[in-house]
Amino acid sequence: MAKLTKKQKEAASKIEKNKLYSLKDAAALIKVVSSAKFDESVDIAVRLGVDPRKANQMVRGVVTLPHGTGKDVKVLALVTPDKEAEALAAGADYVGLDDYLQKIKDGWTDVDVIITMPSVMGKLGPLGRILGPRGLMPNPKTGTVTMDVAKAVQEVKAGKIDFKVDKTGIVHAGIGKVSFGAEQIVDNAHEIIQTLIKLKPTAAKGTYIKSIYLTSTMSPAIALDPKAV
Repeated sequence: MAKLTKKQKEAASKIEKNKLYSLKDAAALIKVVSSAKFDESVDIAVRLGVDPRKANQMVRGVVTLPHGTGKDVKVLALVTPDKEAEALAAGADYVGLDDYLQKIKDGWTDVDVIITMPSVMGKLGPLGRILGPRGLMPNPKTGTVTMDVAKAVQEVKAGKIDFKVDKTGIVHAGIGKVSFGAEQIVDNAHEIIQTLIKLKPTAAKGTYIKSIYLTSTMSPAIALDPKAV
């Protein structure tokens, strides 16, 4: 087991063991225990009472964070020529089609989100083995396969993220930066938690929100009281 640094020990000492914090208190505390010289990302991990192996208990969705992620999201719009100007005007970082498809085939994946059109999805199929493991494959359910390319680009740039429960039943998501105000962190966390609650599968039995943890890049996890969010 790796030894804790002096800063990590100091941060851990500020978090009460076995205490479940309210979202408001946790958001304030995350700013106190974060001490890195860079603007750390703030992440949330929600353990759900579901069995992801069963299709009727899969939890997946999208949410637009009120205050964005604090991250400069790089967007690639794979579109036909008639949609290129629209995508560029909306703020896409990279716009094109065949040239970028070839770049991806050659191993280039230096983007955060790919947005495309239904008519282009056929060309993306063969790239699934490259894009899939990186979470970059466009999907109609997350709004990244659409004819309204401009709207999709604008939403992603404004803080729209997609999430999916992993094989252990946990949803992980980046919800901001330590430089955010505590209230902004609260608002963003509350938005994704409420979205998860709305997505509760009817097949899920027992306690649905089992645990919630708030962390920043270099800080210990802060346990939240699921009943106080």
